[in-house]
Amino acid sequence: MNKAIEAVNGYKIPQVGFGVYKIKNGKEFEMAIHEAIRVGYRHFDTAKIYGNEEELGRELQNSGIPREQFFITSKVWTTDLGYEATKKAFEQTCKKLNVTYLDMYLIHFAGPHYLEAWKAMEELYSEGKIKVIGVANFEIHHLENVMKHSRIQPMINQIETHPEFPQNKLHEYLARHRILHEAWGPLGQGNKALLDRPELTEIAFHHNKSVAQVILRWHLQSFYFVRKGEVVK
Repeated sequence: MNKAIEAVNGYKIPQVGFGVYKIKNGKEFEMAIHEAIRVGYRHFDTAKIYGNEEELGRELQNSGIPREQFFITSKVWTTDLGYEATKKAFEQTCKKLNVTYLDMYLIHFAGPHYLEAWKAMEELYSEGKIKVIGVANFEIHHLENVMKHSRIQPMINQIETHPEFPQNKLHEYLARHRILHEAWGPLGQGNKALLDRPELTEIAFHHNKSVAQVILRWHLQSFYFVRKGEVVK
């Protein structure tokens, strides 16, 4: 569960994470996080736009497990991109999560002023307030633009990735530049067509596993990160 991969700076990231996108606040959220912690998840992924940073922070604190044993990711939304706006958004996120630092902070999308946002994130990283800085949903030209105008290149890119959308070209680019590839939607967001693919069901039957387990193994052996926030029935 907590096999780790190192970012370029040596900071260890648990390879399997639990994403909280679309989990409803309240009892459902409480039960989901409690169960995730119980089975061994320590890497949790949220974002300002998810609207549940405060709830996640409360559940992690209520677990009784020390903060340093959790790896917490959040993201700055497009309306908060810019130097001052990103710094303010970061402080608001930390306050909601009730933490003094984030293990990972990402630019959610390459919206307007993302270069200024990256400068703010570089400074927060240099101050020790973020351990791993990166981006999400960035294409090659976005990454090249950041690297051209920055002191620190992105350490990770969180992008949609699954067997029907493997992102091979972007994956090869990331590998060349020592940028980690993190998958969101690793199970195709529960896409029935993906989960019913004959070759996957055959592999699953042969190994006495579920199709979801086969797909997750494919991710792990491809050295992707997996943000598993989906329910497969």
